[in-house]
Amino acid sequence: MRTVTKDTLTQAFLDYIGDDTDPRTRFVLESLVRHLHDFATETMLTHEEWRKGLELLMKAGEISSPHRNEFVLFSDVLGLSSLVDMLHSEPDSTPSSVLGPFHILGAPTLPVGGNMKADNDGAAIIVSGIVKSTDGTPISGAEIEIWQTADNGLYSNMDPDQEDYNLRAHMVVGDDGRYAFTTVRPAPYIVPDDGPVGELLDATGRQPWRPSHLHFIITAPGHRTLVTEVFPSDDPYLDQDAVFGVREKLVMEYIEQTDLNNIPNGIADSDKIQAPYFTVDFDFVLGAE
Repeated sequence: MRTVTKDTLTQAFLDYIGDDTDPRTRFVLESLVRHLHDFATETMLTHEEWRKGLELLMKAGEISSPHRNEFVLFSDVLGLSSLVDMLHSEPDSTPSSVLGPFHILGAPTLPVGGNMKADNDGAAIIVSGIVKSTDGTPISGAEIEIWQTADNGLYSNMDPDQEDYNLRAHMVVGDDGRYAFTTVRPAPYIVPDDGPVGELLDATGRQPWRPSHLHFIITAPGHRTLVTEVFPSDDPYLDQDAVFGVREKLVMEYIEQTDLNNIPNGIADSDKIQAPYFTVDFDFVLGAE
């Protein structure tokens, strides 16, 4: 089209899409381009602003690595990750929440009741619960990936002083659907703000803190995979999470315990747990595929 104008540009793009384009791809691209063009028109986007946006994307690519994905972090702090989660969460299931940029594959297997705390500093926390279907039936053989920060607020792939896969585990539940492990309370932390995401937060006067949380990915045949995180009710950043990951149903209670006789059965290395310690009881509900 030789006579492209600001009024015909969007339609020109749409007309260029081939007839054999996958229908879903066509639908998503058409909507994306319409909104992009409307955004530029509505804001009267300047060349300087356009270049700044491209510069941030370029910086995101440069700072990203196998251990840090700045594009995921952009999606998180803009609320897009949480919106996609909420659009596809089922009302009777445990809500999903952001994956975050620090998940890595290959965590070591930990038996139910295992000790993930190891030599990490901080009070012991015993986390347990049932993985079940929406009808309340325990899900036998569900697989769980768990990861968290240490009490210094850093994940193992952020901190050279931590061992590889520190505070990360893969667990397979038994016929009763029960999971359990000992760990240390994770600390609130600042999302990485030394890159383009930090520039965005600074430019908008936003704080970079996340409340402390435990990450979970739970899979089971015949059920939808759940990617989520759970948060303690007493965290000071619960109502101002920088990546909008908190959901009411994902808030857990840390119960302080002073009697070592209250340690649940089947907890490995229970003789190493000192009072006070904490217990958490949190069930996960998976929807059907």
